[in-house]
Amino acid sequence: MLIDHVNALRLATRNTRRLHPFTIDAVVVLPDHLHVVMTLPEGDADYPNRWRLIKRRFTDEVVKSGTPVARHQNGELALWQRRFWEHTIRDERDYERHVDYVHFNPIRHGLVTRVRDWPYSSLRRGLLPQDWGGDSAPDQGTFGEPRP
Repeated sequence: MLIDHVNALRLATRNTRRLHPFTIDAVVVLPDHLHVVMTLPEGDADYPNRWRLIKRRFTDEVVKSGTPVARHQNGELALWQRRFWEHTIRDERDYERHVDYVHFNPIRHGLVTRVRDWPYSSLRRGLLPQDWGGDSAPDQGTFGEPRP
């Protein structure tokens, strides 16, 4: 669903950033979820509100497009998971590992065999060389979403 409506996701993110600034350090959009490393302005820790706004704006655009969206038994739209995983970066090494984790997620989920082949990634914005990461994933440690 997310990659089918990636332009709506970009718009929702852009509109949220206009009112509640943040920098996207790394992002990867997968078919059913996304990963983002973001930097908030000094003294601003309102990460949850930013996600709430992005999710709401994206959902509104998808519904407006006429795309059928499944609902939970209580009638709530089932487009997003209710929670998100948040982590405060501790140091430069922690930052590097999380950026690597984001960029290697398409390999982790079996979507591509090379990081550079996934089109919905900040790696494609030219922030890193196209041969970054080669053909294999780094040690993924014990951070990020739990493995199924």
